[in-house]
Amino acid sequence: MRIFAPVIAAGLVVGPTMPGLGQTGDGVRPLRTFVQDDLRSTLPADTDLLEKPAEIEEFLDALDGRPPDWAAIYGPEGRAHDERLFGLNRERDRLREGRPALQRRVTFLWPGELSDYDPLHAGFRVAVGPAMIATKWGLVRFKPEHLPSPMVAVPSPATRETLRREKARGKRIEATVAMTGRLVPEESLIYGFAHEEAGRGLVMPVVRIERLDYFLPK
Repeated sequence: MRIFAPVIAAGLVVGPTMPGLGQTGDGVRPLRTFVQDDLRSTLPADTDLLEKPAEIEEFLDALDGRPPDWAAIYGPEGRAHDERLFGLNRERDRLREGRPALQRRVTFLWPGELSDYDPLHAGFRVAVGPAMIATKWGLVRFKPEHLPSPMVAVPSPATRETLRREKARGKRIEATVAMTGRLVPEESLIYGFAHEEAGRGLVMPVVRIERLDYFLPK
């Protein structure tokens, strides 16, 4: 089961005031039509697409072996679990050192929306928000580092005019953003608890972004 959080306004996600989200890399990229087979062929050949729960679970297995005992870490009514989480993160960081999975290039998907038109780049600014994916490890939310700014999806000329007319009529245009990169070595996984559900484990792989790809749903 995949749980999508609400889309966040573009300025809040990619603005320079957010830590780790500075103006780096090239966020101006073509806008393509999303088809699963086409998506994989568009991505770099050496990346692992982590979209389905089973794919994410295999990746986490390779990194850390087994899920934490979330109930034991949370404890009775969640008392003093911050200290236990701190210990879990430090210990797992230590045990993870040198594992080959740390070097793997990965791609994850976030839901997005086309925002205002950018005449300078002949495309649409992209608002993007996180996806929460339910797995046997708990909820997984990828955490991107160094998202480029601006993030602009550039369609073909014919598609651009169609989209501009739809936006003028007030239509909401959803998109999928594929983010490709590698784990940040010094904080590759962060373990925590979901805010919305007491005791629900949360795993955040921290990915330094190297490339973005934008897709419209078919």
